[in-house]
Amino acid sequence: MRRPTATAMIAALTVLVSVAAEFAPDWVDAPMRAGFIPARLSGVETDYAAVPAWLTPLTATLVHGGLLHLLSNMLILVFTGRACETWLGARNILILYVVGAYAAALSQWLPDPDSVVPMVGASGAASALFGAYALLFSQARAVAIGPIPAAFVRATWLGAAWIGVNLLAGYAFRLEGIAVAVAAHIGGFVVGLLLARPMLRRRRKRQAPAA
Repeated sequence: MRRPTATAMIAALTVLVSVAAEFAPDWVDAPMRAGFIPARLSGVETDYAAVPAWLTPLTATLVHGGLLHLLSNMLILVFTGRACETWLGARNILILYVVGAYAAALSQWLPDPDSVVPMVGASGAASALFGAYALLFSQARAVAIGPIPAAFVRATWLGAAWIGVNLLAGYAFRLEGIAVAVAAHIGGFVVGLLLARPMLRRRRKRQAPAA
């Protein structure tokens, strides 16, 4: 039997915890207890301290704002994660996901360190996989601009496109009264862009036969 992939294990754990939290009693209030609250990272005490503040960037990925939110994030995670894992390997996928989660939380904290609104969902961490997927599998090509190498130009264009899409989507959702963690999505995506190539080169170097 084939071993489960790192992507599958992340998705399975996320679904299990998210569904359990969705049907938990009202007094549990999982988003407030396990979600990432910027003010807690700033040292502000709140009534919701079930999880240590430094751990909430990870626990927030396991809690979602409803089953539709969970489904959309899992589709992105599984589609991009499985493709990237074939190139980067299971270990790098786990590292990328965790680093993406913390980068997303930091990006969400920077604009408003005193916010008490919880951030929940795997979209920030999944955006790191999306960023790696865009860089590794995109068919678009770029050319160097003077001393700026083509690889940097391509990553910049991908990052700019992602920022533009998320800013527009965030504005549209805000008109409907829905808050979207735009900064977290951008932070996670940038991490994917930055780490994909170094991870790929390092893995290929390890796999190369000794001379």
